[in-house]
Amino acid sequence: MVLKKKKGIQVDAFVLDHQQLERLHSFADAEGQNLASLLLHCALLTDGIQQIHSIKQIVPLLEKMDKRSWCDPMVKSCLEILGVMFLSLDIKNPLKRVLASSLNSLPEPLVAEARQSFVLCLSEELKTADLSQYRKTMDNLASCMENTNIGKSSVNILFKEALQFLQKSILEIEEEIRNLSGNRIAQTRLMHDLLMGIKVSMMLIQKVQENIQENLWKKLDSSIWQIMCGLLNSFTCFLINEDLLQTVQTTAGLAVVLFIKTMFEPGEKLPCLISDLLCGSLKCSDMPDWFVESCRSLCTADLSDSVLLFLCHGALAMLEWKNDSMDWNAEKLLLDIALALLTLSTRLKESVMAASLSRILAMWTNSALDALQSSSENLKFSLNGNSETIRKMLDYVYAHWEHPLDAVRHQTKQIFKNLLQIHQACVQGSVVKLDPFFSGLIDSLLSLEWHVKGKYSSLGYLVECVGIENILAMDRTIPVQILGVMNDQSFAPYASDLLETMFVNHKKHLASMLEGNTWIYNWHETWVSPLLLILCDGNPEQATYVTDYYLPKLLKCSPESLNHMIKILHTSAESNVGSFNTRGALGALMACLRTARAHGHLQFIDMMQSGLVSIGCIKQGLVHQHDQVRTDALGLLCESHRSTEIISIEEMQLIQFFIRYNLNSQSPAVRQQICSLLKKLFCRIHESSQTVHKMQQMKSKQGLMKHSVIWNPLMTLQQYKDFMSSLCGILFGALFPGSSHPTRFTALTLLGLIAETFPVSEAGQSQELFQIAQEVNLPRIQTLLHCFASTFEEVKILAFDLLTNLHPVLPYFQDPEKLQPLFQVAMQLSTSAKPYDCVTASYLLNFLTHQKGLRKSCLSNHPLLDTFQPDEGTSADPVEENTLAVIKYLLINLEEEILQADKSLLQAAASFPMYGRVHCITGAFHQLPLNNVTLIPEWKEMVAKLILMSYKLSAVVSPVVQSSSPEGLIPMDTDLDTAGRLPLILREIQPRDTNDYFTEAKLLKECCRLDCASERDENISIEIRDEERQTCDVTAQMVLVCCWRSMKEISLLLGKLCQLLPLQASPSCPDALITVEQVKDIGEYFKHQLLKSRHRGAFELAYAGFVKLTEVLSRCNNESLHRLPQQWLCNVLEEIKSSNPSSKLCATRRSAGIPFYIQALLASEPKKGKTGLLKMAMKELISLASPSSTPPSTVPQVHALNILRALFKDTHLGENIIPFVADGMRAAILGFTSSVWAVRNSSTLLFSTLITRIFGVKRGKDENSKKNRMTGREFFTRFPNLYPFMLSQLEAVASTVDSGTGELKLHPSLFLLLLILGKLYPSPMDGTYSALNMAPFTQFILRCGYSPVYRSRELAGRALVPFIMLNQVPQTVSSLLAELPDCNDPIVRQNAIHGTLLQVFHLLQSYLESEHRANSDFLQGLSNIITCIEAKLWLAKRQNPCLVTRSTYLDVLVLLNNYLGKSKIKGTELLRFWEKIVTIIPDSELATGINHSSALPGLPKYLQSITKLFISMLAVTSYPGFTNYGLLAKQKTVEPCLSVAHLLHSDFYEVRLLVLEATVLWLKKVQSKSMKEEQRKVLLCLLSGLEEIILRIAVKEKNPECFCKVLEALHHMDPQNVLPKTEDTLKMNPRDFLHWVLNVADASNSIDIQSISLKFASKLVIYLVQNWQEEARSEMKQWVEIITSFCGDEQQTDLKLAAAETLVSITPFFLTSQKLLLGLSDTLVLWKCVIQLLQSEERIVRDTVAGVIRQAQSQENISRKTELDFHVVNATMALDLTFFILCELLQQWEQTSAGVSILLEWLLGKEDLETTTSVENDYLFDKGQANFWAEKLTKVRQLSKHLLLIPVTHINPRDQEKLHQLATLASDQAKLVTQLLKEMPPTPEFSQSVEFTELIIQNERISACLNILGLLEAGNDSCRKL
Repeated sequence: MVLKKKKGIQVDAFVLDHQQLERLHSFADAEGQNLASLLLHCALLTDGIQQIHSIKQIVPLLEKMDKRSWCDPMVKSCLEILGVMFLSLDIKNPLKRVLASSLNSLPEPLVAEARQSFVLCLSEELKTADLSQYRKTMDNLASCMENTNIGKSSVNILFKEALQFLQKSILEIEEEIRNLSGNRIAQTRLMHDLLMGIKVSMMLIQKVQENIQENLWKKLDSSIWQIMCGLLNSFTCFLINEDLLQTVQTTAGLAVVLFIKTMFEPGEKLPCLISDLLCGSLKCSDMPDWFVESCRSLCTADLSDSVLLFLCHGALAMLEWKNDSMDWNAEKLLLDIALALLTLSTRLKESVMAASLSRILAMWTNSALDALQSSSENLKFSLNGNSETIRKMLDYVYAHWEHPLDAVRHQTKQIFKNLLQIHQACVQGSVVKLDPFFSGLIDSLLSLEWHVKGKYSSLGYLVECVGIENILAMDRTIPVQILGVMNDQSFAPYASDLLETMFVNHKKHLASMLEGNTWIYNWHETWVSPLLLILCDGNPEQATYVTDYYLPKLLKCSPESLNHMIKILHTSAESNVGSFNTRGALGALMACLRTARAHGHLQFIDMMQSGLVSIGCIKQGLVHQHDQVRTDALGLLCESHRSTEIISIEEMQLIQFFIRYNLNSQSPAVRQQICSLLKKLFCRIHESSQTVHKMQQMKSKQGLMKHSVIWNPLMTLQQYKDFMSSLCGILFGALFPGSSHPTRFTALTLLGLIAETFPVSEAGQSQELFQIAQEVNLPRIQTLLHCFASTFEEVKILAFDLLTNLHPVLPYFQDPEKLQPLFQVAMQLSTSAKPYDCVTASYLLNFLTHQKGLRKSCLSNHPLLDTFQPDEGTSADPVEENTLAVIKYLLINLEEEILQADKSLLQAAASFPMYGRVHCITGAFHQLPLNNVTLIPEWKEMVAKLILMSYKLSAVVSPVVQSSSPEGLIPMDTDLDTAGRLPLILREIQPRDTNDYFTEAKLLKECCRLDCASERDENISIEIRDEERQTCDVTAQMVLVCCWRSMKEISLLLGKLCQLLPLQASPSCPDALITVEQVKDIGEYFKHQLLKSRHRGAFELAYAGFVKLTEVLSRCNNESLHRLPQQWLCNVLEEIKSSNPSSKLCATRRSAGIPFYIQALLASEPKKGKTGLLKMAMKELISLASPSSTPPSTVPQVHALNILRALFKDTHLGENIIPFVADGMRAAILGFTSSVWAVRNSSTLLFSTLITRIFGVKRGKDENSKKNRMTGREFFTRFPNLYPFMLSQLEAVASTVDSGTGELKLHPSLFLLLLILGKLYPSPMDGTYSALNMAPFTQFILRCGYSPVYRSRELAGRALVPFIMLNQVPQTVSSLLAELPDCNDPIVRQNAIHGTLLQVFHLLQSYLESEHRANSDFLQGLSNIITCIEAKLWLAKRQNPCLVTRSTYLDVLVLLNNYLGKSKIKGTELLRFWEKIVTIIPDSELATGINHSSALPGLPKYLQSITKLFISMLAVTSYPGFTNYGLLAKQKTVEPCLSVAHLLHSDFYEVRLLVLEATVLWLKKVQSKSMKEEQRKVLLCLLSGLEEIILRIAVKEKNPECFCKVLEALHHMDPQNVLPKTEDTLKMNPRDFLHWVLNVADASNSIDIQSISLKFASKLVIYLVQNWQEEARSEMKQWVEIITSFCGDEQQTDLKLAAAETLVSITPFFLTSQKLLLGLSDTLVLWKCVIQLLQSEERIVRDTVAGVIRQAQSQENISRKTELDFHVVNATMALDLTFFILCELLQQWEQTSAGVSILLEWLLGKEDLETTTSVENDYLFDKGQANFWAEKLTKVRQLSKHLLLIPVTHINPRDQEKLHQLATLASDQAKLVTQLLKEMPPTPEFSQSVEFTELIIQNERISACLNILGLLEAGNDSCRKL
């Protein structure tokens, strides 16, 4: 919406030499009007833009000249100079293009002269022998042939010379590349020059050779022919040279084909030649000698895959495929290229090559389309959709349409689209819509799951081919299905694009079929109605993505549909306002209006005038509970299609309303949206104000106009200014003490956006409207400074940026007295033991360095800083001076502290942990552009000292982080007995997990002294006294944090120094601040830390610093530095490989920092190059990771596996790591077979990483989600090497599983193989054309199902599914069932039965869940399965002694029965099936009972399965719409001995739990409004009589889960049916029963039981109050106390949520009732619970309890009092309305006096201020209070606001005594707070921020309370006088 200013174009001016200037001087005339004068003037200009304007005058000047003067020597000289100018300019200089245009426009008589000049100049250039000038000459040749006709003709004349130059330059550049081996940067530059040479050679042949007459140069003895043969030979060498850049090889492939095409005769045989080259069948004896000599490497050698690919590319790009004379040879070549490319697709797996291959395949489809325009019938037959070539192409598409590379996916879409067009071209003339190829594709694609992204674009292209009506005819629910997918953002763009293609096509079709606008009704029904349903009632994510992606496209296609949507939504917006998880019609209306306005379909003024939406409706949207409704309502106000649209006063008021109630949003995404939308608003204000200002100026010039009465521009500008001022006031006010992090973040972000949109400047347009500096005063500056004390760094950043923008114009920053305390507290915080304090110190110091008076006010008294005095002549930046001084001050203090820490690390950890100082130094460097400093000597000295300091500090703290167990060897807590041993232990923690870890065990006492520590005193006192002699205990956490954070900060500092500082590449470089030797030393330091550190925090941060260093080295021109990463990598790999026992590498802790070290070295390598280091490292590591027959040691293998794991996890390596995945997986699987635990452990970790790398990060909890799976075709196509490996491994595994002797044999790889295979899934697109056939896996997986390991059998069942095609499932399931034994078989192997049944279960589950249509084939297959299941029904009965297999068979029956019940399939076979199932249940142990004398394996699982079958049969047969309901009922499906009541008394809790869950579900269905009456009657019949049974169970149930379900069932029952039965059943009256339930809620240890019992008790309380005559005061009191206890901040979320739901349910009965049924005190206690929960940190709790407002608004006594009808509001608005409603209720209850007293007590608070002292706690990372959302002052201010609105006359004078007591208490607290504030240090907001904030909050509470008390006293005095 906001336009950005274009950057100014920089044009380099050309300069002529002295001789040429003299020539121009000699020809220039006195008046300066001739051509020489113009060129002289142009040459003397220094601005390139001005030179362009001068050059454009050349041609007009020549045209004005007398034609006779064109022969003048002056013109000739000028034309020569123009040629020199043209050739001297850089190819990218715009001057060159302008000059070329002028030369092309020369008058015809001058062209020959100009050409002659060009030839002379160009011939001189072509004679150059300087290698550095070759590129410039090549560029000039290219410019001549591309831009100028004169240049092209000149090159034509110099054709031979140009070819000679190109041959010479190419050969010399190639030689130089070989000489510079190892210098990657120089080689890359030369390779680009070589690439240009090849391109120019091709251009020369293509653009020049056709102008040569008679082709005399084609004679074999001509010099030109010899040169071209030489060039062809060079290009062939480049093509096969793998060391060159791929772009060079690719272009060489093009050049080879072009030269062969140009030179080879006859041309008709050229396709045969290329085809033979590609197929490897070329016979040299049949070829010309020149061809064999020039292309010898192509003729004799086996061509690599890459060379074949580039040759295919060259053939497709350089040969003519549109030629009408396409003969049989050309058609064969086209098919041969396709075959070669498809073969290469199975071998080329590197990301770059895969992307190239996909692009070339797309080129082939384009060429095929061109060829089909004039091809024979044979080619059409070979390229139709059913041909083998096209089928293989489609196989490629299906295997690559979800490739991880964007380029491959994009090209795959294009290939599919072109294949459809190829088929259309082949069958042209037939009825395409009925073509079997298209219908088969549609059917296959619709059968595919919607989680496959390739499905969407493919369907879209099919829609374009066959039309949407043919697809909708197959399935009318497709639009709804696609919209259902849009709940996932990763699929939303694909789905919306497909939907757009469909509805646009549908609109065209309907409009052509129907007359007028009648088509729109059908169109709305298909595309708009599902949209509105989702917007109103869909899940939040789905509605959001539909709004963002689908709705704008729909409105663009049919803008007239907007009125239809608004009309429907407007009618239901008042009744369906939504909730916190649904938008409702109101939210849908906001979304539609916002989208319409943002895309220009609607304007705000039109909405208001036409009544489309009211102000009240928008206000309700702005404070709605649903985040997206609020965002959409704000977007409706902020977004506009025109950036200059004027903001109305109504919009401003609504935005102010929104800001007041929406700053405290917990969701980062919502905060981001709010800030983004308001930024658009600010830009609109800025741009529209400029428009208004211009209109005002025009109005002033033209005088008053008639419309000026209606609209006054000055008034609009004033409204803008007032609005922005008011907005700043609200935002600054939101930064009050104790405000939450979300509030501060949003407010500061918006203030920063205002400052950015209306920048601080001395003058300008923005100043005329608004400047934020005008709104900033001293208190607001202090407020911003206090934000530095926030524990959230993003708040510090925002406040710092805002202050930095403001400080130049505010006088506060020039006051030295205000800087001194800030500097002192910053220094104090930099040594704090709490890590987040040093961050505050860093921001304070960075802020202070921008103040000019810092050095004089804060640093002038330090003696060591006096040595720094910048020269008076230098103009150093004050920020630079201050930064240098601050760093020096920090360094001086740090050096002293390091010396003390060297004596006592314990004292340092407790009193002055040094990492804070280093953090501040690092932070200071961020503020300074170190490449542009003036105090270079001082900075050089400082950098050297910092590096030396880093090494010293590292030596002090490294013994801890480099110990074998830094977390475990230091005594925890502060116990003196253990802590006394700390100094001794610090000496003994030498690393013991090096390479000899596995070979020689060592005792702790056999340790040597630390390398870097001297002998220290063993009697270091654990109690360290500071300057005030206060005792400070040292905890292990303090020591560890001090050490690893110090290492962290050192690493970051050194990395930042290397990254930011200019490097001294040579001794003569004067501005460099860091030397080459220093960089090398830093590299060695990082190497030492990464390879020696054991603490993860230390080496992870060392890695962060080392990465910065390696990035610098990879870009460095210094050869010695540039080679360092390669040297370090080779050294560490050699050390790992050597397995030397003396090596200090860590062999435990997942190799500690070694993987990080190698990761950093490889991550710095350029991604677009050859990645030689990565390939070398991966080859070496995979070799080490693979098992060896005679390994010298397992340590290298462990290291290699751990390093590989880190590399495969590293996203920086991108797709370059993918080619090694197969080898990595192989190493992981083989490593799992090792006998050494360490190898198996590392292999398991690597395997897990590879699973994530292959199948993606798991986004949900579903282990079997297809989002993290892929088809077998796709998997084995991407990793073809895994196919033979996994097949052979699986065969070996299967051979050990099925042992005929029954011996237990377990293969280690079984689990891993089945886990991988289980991640695959079947696809209807998987055909039989792939060489990677999946069938061989099937037999082995079937045998794995016989494994004696239960888990392996389960995995085998899942793994079989992807290998069975969907249409083969019925046959496979039938054959598996047929293999099961009969009941009379002598040998029954239960493991085999169980494995088979699991495979049947998973196959059947996949079959029934698949996207199929219930056609005859499906029904027949299902019938066959049922028949086979019936035949083996004995396995589910007592005849089968194994309960495990019996249970699994029952699971199959349950699965099938549930499906048949839902699908309502009819048939006599099904009736017979149900009749047989019915016989299982009465004969089972469920009905007859079980002998408990012995434990039976699988008994719980069996009982669960048979119970599920019983419940399933009940659910199916009791459904009234069920076909055979009556018949089955007559046959007494449920025996009297087996009923729900009977099962509820089962001795097994598993049975009771399942039945109770079903009972609760039935009760919920009965209460559902959507339940049909007939079905409700059936369920009520099932549930009749259960009340007494469940009551009996309730008091006896011991299992917590069952007891919870019992209470839930009672809760869902009608109390009217339950309570009357408690007397007879439990011998309890209703009051006693309530007391029992309340005791359960109070005493239970289960959160679930407490929650449901409170809800049940509340339901009983409501019933008793309404219907029972006796009072239950004690129970009611207990009930209120339980609710109160559940609302505490320390309680679990579920308990608070239960309390919130309870409060909502009781609102109309107790909270807002006109009678105080609980009394005033208890009622207000419940209201206080509402207020407390509205400030809960859990959003779900706040949103739930906000329902109290909705309930209250529905009460007549409340609704008529409210000004606006808010129903569903967010927590902040709900809190405001709560106080409003409460004050209104106090007046209605006539309890104002007592109520106000209680509310004043709430306002005052009951905090014990005596405990608010400055005592520091020992928790390093404690950030204060746990609730980061609640804001005490918000509650205080809203409560005081509403208390002030209560009329004074309502206060009872008799309650004055209580008010006086409150006043006295408040006065006493005010004095205490004042005293505590005085006792605080100078800047308590930083040093004691928590305590200071609490005192400030309490001070405001007291002030508000005293203010109200004073008003009440004054009011009463007035009443007495009256």
